Amino acid sequence: MININIDPVALLGVRWYGIMVASGILLLILWTIWQVRRGAKLTYDTVFTAALVGIPSGVIVSRLLHVIDLWDYYIHNPGEIIGGSGLTIYGAVLGTALGIWIYSKFAKVRFGYLADVLAPGIILAQAVGRVGCTINGCCYGTETTLPWAVVYTHPDSLVSPSLLGVPLHPTTIYEIIYLLIIFGVVLGLRNRLKPDGSLFMVYLSLYSLWRVGIDFLREGTPFLFGLHQAQVIAIITLAITIPVLILRTRWVRVETTIPVEE
Repeated sequence: MININIDPVALLGVRWYGIMVASGILLLILWTIWQVRRGAKLTYDTVFTAALVGIPSGVIVSRLLHVIDLWDYYIHNPGEIIGGSGLTIYGAVLGTALGIWIYSKFAKVRFGYLADVLAPGIILAQAVGRVGCTINGCCYGTETTLPWAVVYTHPDSLVSPSLLGVPLHPTTIYEIIYLLIIFGVVLGLRNRLKPDGSLFMVYLSLYSLWRVGIDFLREGTPFLFGLHQAQVIAIITLAITIPVLILRTRWVRVETTIPVEE
């Protein structure tokens, strides 16, 4: 059993979750800057402007999906809709993508190309964010007797009080491992898929497949047909990305230059 007795509040009321989310965003920006330095066809102004647009749009959509998911609570507590706690990973990813897509239309930036550059960084940012979830005690799994179960014992953890001290599926740790696997897959596919945007859709597809499955092991509120909100969004995402990948995406050979001895 993995005992987690860490105080979710790091300092002055700031939770580790918030620190990890901010760290993930910073990591994504640094990743993109590194790609520009390595030759990505983007300017630093494009990166920073995309961040200024994408971050708030991601937060807004993330919060919106969280409120919709728990509408039965927020309809009776409307004062907590703005400024309260609670975000969704899917909302953050899709909201950020929407904001950057809108920006790309005005700035005449190739959204597909930019999305492909961002994809590996987004995956790493998600993994860091899930570290925050693990400490926070949110997004926890159902009860289990597996030897690698997590047990939350700190009273400030967001685990339901009835589940304090109860072995649970470490769904956030599962996801961190899976995200690192996706990161490796996406890195291996860079520059091998056309048209632009294919790599980003591969990432969305692989993550959506994961969310459909893992949410059966997670506590959550039924949203539609007994499925969680994330599962419904994942199914819709797969219904869009899979046909596009099948019909449009093609494999391209990566040319390598063999040095000639003089």
